[in-house]
Amino acid sequence: MKGLFYQLKSVWKDKFCILSFLLPVIVALALNFIGGIDLSSVTEYHFGVLENDLSDKTISWLERYGSVTIYETWEDMTNAVNEPSTYMIGVLADENGIQTMVSGDELDIFRQTADTLPALYRGRNDAEHINVTVLERPDIMSGLQNIFIAITLIVAMFMGCTYNAVNMISEKENGVDLVNQILPMTQSGYVVQKIFVGFTGGCLSAVLTACCYFRLPPGNALLMLALMIPSAFIAALIGLFIGKFSESLMSGVVYIKIIMIIFMAVPLVSYLLGTDGLISTLCYFVPSSASFEGIMNLAAGEQPVVTSVIAKDMLILTAHCIIWFLLYLSISKWQKRRVLTI
Repeated sequence: MKGLFYQLKSVWKDKFCILSFLLPVIVALALNFIGGIDLSSVTEYHFGVLENDLSDKTISWLERYGSVTIYETWEDMTNAVNEPSTYMIGVLADENGIQTMVSGDELDIFRQTADTLPALYRGRNDAEHINVTVLERPDIMSGLQNIFIAITLIVAMFMGCTYNAVNMISEKENGVDLVNQILPMTQSGYVVQKIFVGFTGGCLSAVLTACCYFRLPPGNALLMLALMIPSAFIAALIGLFIGKFSESLMSGVVYIKIIMIIFMAVPLVSYLLGTDGLISTLCYFVPSSASFEGIMNLAAGEQPVVTSVIAKDMLILTAHCIIWFLLYLSISKWQKRRVLTI
């Protein structure tokens, strides 16, 4: 227990580890705050018209689809349409109805609206006899938030790697590693101490991050916790590898960043591209792919899918835990025999 206490005390003094622990929690709080903001005004249509150019009926018709701003001069309306921070559509009177004017840097949805608006205006009388069903506006941030929070949770679970790697490298640079080698401490005891520190930190960071965003049913919450435990364990093991093979803090930070990018990029690209078959199977060689898939399914709340997918993801993560753990023990024993032989 004293060894674990000293390990936790060493981590607590490291500002890099503390910042790594708090960063995912802060990001989750920010995402939760963003989710409470109404962004519907971003997709609202804005029309600019000239004074005394369009009839009152036409202006009233435009107000059914968005806000209308009346400008006194042509120059004022042109400047408003060309303003990069707005998506305003200029509307002018035409012989057959109306014509539209855009700057060209708008999103596709606004350019398509500008192209369609004159034809829609010409057929406005016929449209009055058509039954219209108004659909609920979809939340444009809901899908993105789940992706962001899944990536944030992966980063939080990955913090165990940072703890172990930075701690082991610091011990090398301060000479503590040489003292550990002559202490009456077994290799398994040393590994347990290091894994415990990274595993505990990664799990705690991930749990706090999930609590800041997700409001899951008890059953799904337990599945989320079951998904975090092997993920944090794998991250702690990878931290041991980085700490063992890194000679300086700078090289260790480089390795941490490279592996973190791989852990984030592989599942994200696979999800966005909708890969399947052999490519999807190869992605599971990166442990975070199984974690990302499980988190996304839990966030969606599709219970029939969750049970089968989570079972598969848990099996993959368990296999990673066993393989990485045995590999580290094998490398450690081989290095120890080599030192004794020399």
